Formats: sequence, C-alpha cells, structure tokens
Amino acid sequence: MSSEQIWLAAGGALALLLLVGVLALARVVRRLGARVSSLEAALGAALEARADETAPQPAVAAEPASYVITGIDRVEDDEPTVAVQGRIDGALFADIVARESAIRAAGIAHGLRRALAPEARNRIRFEMKREVKRSRKQRRADLKEALRDMQARERAQMADRRDEGDAA
Repeated sequence: MSSEQIWLAAGGALALLLLVGVLALARVVRRLGARVSSLEAALGAALEARADETAPQPAVAAEPASYVITGIDRVEDDEPTVAVQGRIDGALFADIVARESAIRAAGIAHGLRRALAPEARNRIRFEMKREVKRSRKQRRADLKEALRDMQARERAQMADRRDEGDAA
C-alpha cells in the first residue's frame, strides 16, 4: 500500500466515525426534545392545577388569629413534593459512592499539598520561632517580677524585725 492509499483509508475511517458521531448526537437531541416536551406538558398541567387551587374563594368568616411574627406553625405547600425512590440500583449506588470518595480524596490531597508546600512550612517555622522567642521573653519577665516580689517581701520582713528590735 502506498502512503496515498493509507491517507485515503484513514480519511475514510475518520469520515465514517464523524458520521456515526453526528447520528448519535442527533439521536440524543431527539430524546432530549421529547423529554423537554413531556416536562413542559407536565409543568403546564401542574401550573393549571395550582392556579385552580389558588383561585380566590368566597370569604368564610374565620376566627380572629393571634398575632404571629413567624410562620412556623403554618404549613405552606409552596415547595413541590418530589417522590423519593425507596431503593436505588447497585450501579447508581456504586457511582454515588465512587464520586463521594473521589471528591473526599481530592479534597484531602489538596489540603495535604497546601499544608506541605514549602511556603507553608517556612511560615510555620517562622511562627514557631517567634512564639518560642515570645515565651522565653515572657518567662524572663515573670522571673524578674517574682524576684522583685521576693526581695520586696524580704525587705519588709527585715524592716519589721528592726522595728520589733527597736521597740524592745
């Protein structure tokens, strides 16, 4: 086979793959169109039903209600209810578990990467040195203050003894 024939065969294969891709895309678009139209019909029916429910009704004499700041005690049905399936199939469960695990692993990896970065280690080292210097300085100041207090007490005791000795 010559190189021209190889290029021609590759081009033909590429054209065939492109045609298959376009047909698959058209099929997906048709399915989505059908799904959108069914959802539109369901939404229209739901809106009509809700409009009928919320239509003004003749006023009925009601008991005077006490003044309520919050509406916690009232049940409002503004949110549409969604039926929750009791069971999910194994493939969907495995997919959910795999996605959650992948997201957690990615988060942990990102945190470790940031924590072990040279900038973070240098910042931690700097903060540790600064904290050690501060604690040493505080310890020296506490020691000096304790020595001053002790010396002041000793002077006061000596003065008391002298005063007692002079009085006797």
